[in-house]
Amino acid sequence: MERIKIFELLKSETPIEQILIKGWVRTRRDSKGFSFIEVNDGSSLKNVQVVVNDSVDNYSEIKKLTTGSAVAIRGKLVESKGGGQRWEIQAENIDIVHLAPDSYPLQKKRHTDEYLRTIAHLRPRTNKYGAAFRIRSEVSYAIHKFFKDRGFRYIHTPIITGSDCEGAGELFQVTALDLNNLPVKEGKIDFQEDFFGKEANLTVSGQLSAEMFCLGLGDVYTFGPTFRAENSNTRRHAAEFWMIEPEMAFCDNDGNMDLGEELVKHLTTYVMQECTEDLELFAKWVDKNLLSTLENTATSDYIRLPYREAVDILKKSAQKFEYDVHFGSDLQTEHERYLTERHFKKPVIVYDYPKAIKPFYMRVNDDGETVAAMDVLVPNIGEIIGGSQREERLEMLEARMDEVGMDKTPYWWYLDARRYGSVPHSGFGLGFERLLMLITGISNIRDVIPFPRTPNSIEF
Repeated sequence: MERIKIFELLKSETPIEQILIKGWVRTRRDSKGFSFIEVNDGSSLKNVQVVVNDSVDNYSEIKKLTTGSAVAIRGKLVESKGGGQRWEIQAENIDIVHLAPDSYPLQKKRHTDEYLRTIAHLRPRTNKYGAAFRIRSEVSYAIHKFFKDRGFRYIHTPIITGSDCEGAGELFQVTALDLNNLPVKEGKIDFQEDFFGKEANLTVSGQLSAEMFCLGLGDVYTFGPTFRAENSNTRRHAAEFWMIEPEMAFCDNDGNMDLGEELVKHLTTYVMQECTEDLELFAKWVDKNLLSTLENTATSDYIRLPYREAVDILKKSAQKFEYDVHFGSDLQTEHERYLTERHFKKPVIVYDYPKAIKPFYMRVNDDGETVAAMDVLVPNIGEIIGGSQREERLEMLEARMDEVGMDKTPYWWYLDARRYGSVPHSGFGLGFERLLMLITGISNIRDVIPFPRTPNSIEF
């Protein structure tokens, strides 16, 4: 008999004579001549109630079932006589796959997020995290479908790289050298002896590689892990996180902003339509205003605001900010949230940032002072997308690299792309975990990643 998943079972319109489910015991209680077992297999937020008569052969063993035990149940799907559920299973046979000890750390009570992070290997079995990671899976599918439906090609960009896309220097170095016996030449580590013959790092972005394929295949995107050795313990930062990075040929920054807004709206709408049961859990227990925030994000026309005007609004506000704001300063989360939550009360796209605070690859505007950059800001999160039109003019790109003191030698291939058939092109990075924080109302990035990587945390 083929196993049926609980989420499929609970959608049934009629009773079923013979079924097989497999899952884990959430609770068990005994009554005279019966046991009632709540079982969940991870496919649904809802459990299914299993009624076991004492005439079942191994009933004495079934009465020993504990929370967390794994079972395989054969029986009938029948209309439930109890309230709050349409169906229940009348068990004809229960195989005990594994009996969990009484020390099982997940009991029938609410556990704190902090505690659950210490048992991250078990937290997918809770209602909250089961729902969070089902939504993560659904949004991943929706991302690929969004780009597929619009003719984008999916590109796998390197995880190990010899270049620093952002120029921030917060990189995880990768080496095969013996750390107890490092080769030294002229007082420095000789990386010519290393695996790649030069220094190598984990990537902070797939953008530069995606640009190369954009200039050959047209519209492309990457979706994969990126890494930053930023020693930050905030709720919004992690050392390993996932990024969605589209690159579009023959596209200026206006088209870039169009796509960013469309993508955020599409993914928010998708979750509201396809993940209603799991979403309701977060709206009830995590953020009471979640559904209205998502509706606003999905249906509003996003404000488009030059950076200079954003700074003026912030300076003229009566709000007391921790960080001062002036032309040439980067917007902090508190500034971004003021614009989206207090001033405009909807998502905002800020564009044309000062070139002094942006990376070398962004296209310099005609004023010589700003670049064609754009950030999409949303309520509760702040920046969720950062992108730009790329500098397609070889002489301008070289001048910009010289201006910020970059060694152009490792970027010979990037410069080559501007020599041979260069065209205007644009792209952005959407932080996947920040998107999930927006969608679920979860306020800590550690709780939307299966196994978070943060300073002093690599246990699982």
